[in-house]
Amino acid sequence: MKPTQLTPSAILQSLRKYTRQGADVPVETSGHKEFTIDALAREASTTVRNVRAYQDRGLLPPPEKRGRTGIYSDVHLARLKIIGQLLNRGFTLANIRDLLTAWEQGRDLNDILGLEVVVTSPWSDEAPSYMSYEELLESFGDQLTQEVLLKAVNLGYMMPEGDRLRVPSPRILNAGRELVEAGIPLDALLDEVNSVRSEVDRIADGFVRLVVTHLVDAKYGDKDLPRGEDIAKLAHFIQRVRPIADMVVSAELARILDKSINKILVDRLANVLTHLEEQESQDTPR
Repeated sequence: MKPTQLTPSAILQSLRKYTRQGADVPVETSGHKEFTIDALAREASTTVRNVRAYQDRGLLPPPEKRGRTGIYSDVHLARLKIIGQLLNRGFTLANIRDLLTAWEQGRDLNDILGLEVVVTSPWSDEAPSYMSYEELLESFGDQLTQEVLLKAVNLGYMMPEGDRLRVPSPRILNAGRELVEAGIPLDALLDEVNSVRSEVDRIADGFVRLVVTHLVDAKYGDKDLPRGEDIAKLAHFIQRVRPIADMVVSAELARILDKSINKILVDRLANVLTHLEEQESQDTPR
């Protein structure tokens, strides 16, 4: 099927269902984000009505009051993410409330909330950037069709917000720009990223499972939660293990890339030699 070529405004309009409406965005304060209730609901992919309902049921701590405005924090966002994930697994609000009550009983609430924030926070501290479609078009030219842009949105590499695009990882955008400038088609690049994502997920799950098995399950089993000082220790270790995991994966990726690039080069040289030998045998008079 021939790719659809549309104007920038038409493409953005076609992606409007992905747009996060409104200009209210989280505010960064001393390393912690602050949200209005509308911004919190959007960030947690829920609704203001749900946020208020969770508060009324005791699932969510009350916000800090500043005048008549309730100010929420990354603590509230972490709890909302956990609630949402448990709801997606089929648990009811009553189930979740009982679980959270048991989780908090006899435990330091600050340690619990701190662990929730650490577990649900993004591993990368990279700040997102914003750009217009015209700026994106300057980088990728006519390769940026409606189909390709939709693929990038589905992969989470950009998100329409109003009349601009939110880029969660500028580093990935820059890497993609360099690869495309070198001659790799953008559509093929996104297909390759999509195909390896499941492998990356498997590697990450294995690394996390290693930590859980030996630091949590070994002491509490797989049907209990950490208690006492172990909660704060676990939160601290998770913060430490993130850069450790990055180093391990980066080092292994570099090793495999070295091996793969060397193999490809040697394979190509072997193909050339084989081709030359075949030509020589054909040119040799019999």
